[in-house]
Amino acid sequence: MSTNTPSAADQLLLDHAHRHGFTVTAKMLEIWRSRRLLPGNVPGGGLGRGKGSTSTPEPESFDLVLGLARHAGRGKRPADVALLLFDEELPVPEQTVRAAFTAAVDTLTVPGDDEPDTDPEQRLDDLADHIADAGLTVTLVPARARRIDEGIARLARAAGHTWPPPELTALDKNPGTPTVTPKDAALAAAAATINGTMSLEDISDLLRAMNPTATANPIASLVETTRNDVPEFADAVLTDDNQLALGPVRDARDHLRDLAATAPLQDLARTWKTAAGVRQWALDLCDRVEEELAAGHLGEAALEWMNGRYAMAGLAVLSTLKERDRPPIQHALDALVLLYQLGEYRRLDRLVPGYQWHLLATEGLLPPPVREQLQDLIGRDASLAGSGVDVRPAS
Repeated sequence: MSTNTPSAADQLLLDHAHRHGFTVTAKMLEIWRSRRLLPGNVPGGGLGRGKGSTSTPEPESFDLVLGLARHAGRGKRPADVALLLFDEELPVPEQTVRAAFTAAVDTLTVPGDDEPDTDPEQRLDDLADHIADAGLTVTLVPARARRIDEGIARLARAAGHTWPPPELTALDKNPGTPTVTPKDAALAAAAATINGTMSLEDISDLLRAMNPTATANPIASLVETTRNDVPEFADAVLTDDNQLALGPVRDARDHLRDLAATAPLQDLARTWKTAAGVRQWALDLCDRVEEELAAGHLGEAALEWMNGRYAMAGLAVLSTLKERDRPPIQHALDALVLLYQLGEYRRLDRLVPGYQWHLLATEGLLPPPVREQLQDLIGRDASLAGSGVDVRPAS
């Protein structure tokens, strides 16, 4: 089709955009269709006597053209544009959405990916050498979080309180100063990506390293003592060498690609919104705590910060603060990781019937948006707990 003379169907779309204040050309429509962001027109019947045929735009094309006019432009990656449309709940073609989520997984690279047939142990040895030589590290505690930790500790001590509270030490069987370095963390993260598993030792070490001012970490202690405290639970979810693996052991990115290709679109959409909610909650919490610190008193925000600092809620805050500006494709990766985690909770529910899911409702354990998405587990288990049904101790 010539881009100089738009068809009658395309002219309807161009006029629609113009009425809403956007300048869209036939060439732009052609580009968007080539990138599978906009469906083609629906062929109609012939006009007869060599006059050609008719066509009409797909009904969803009218809204899509307005969204594309807002978001598409020179230098914009098609995957980012598709995700921005998805965020606005516009009817971007499903396969284009799934391709964008898959592209997000492809941004997660590990040195040695170009030699996938290398023996896993050899690859990890090579990776350790590469991290040491290249000086690769992972930011364990972003500067903003560290300043908040220090501010809370300062005000607590000024008020005459011991900090960290001695009660925490009683709940930690291995209190002490964290020993994991940023280089160690980089290797652990890369190994977890390649293998799709992580050892209990690595998990607890990272939990301690991400809260370095805490000489005691009860959650890390629970991880470390899982095998002894709840052996039946450990046997259900751990490999013989203490690797956490609920499903098939393989590259974590393969799990994420499967989700991008097969997860119901409504699940991707909901988890996309949840990931956005987690980020907003984390940034708002930081703002509220900093306001309290500036005023010289510890209030509800500081309590929420301290409650979550040892658990998943605190890890979500640290992750958010590592990304000052998050492009749509990174948001998609975060959403897929979250969807995978939520799926693992449900897999665990099948492996260990009677798990204490109501504990996930404990303040500070999970970010509130994640807690809300898990209400089917939390609410069901809370009713069982309230009825006096015996449940298995959680790790």
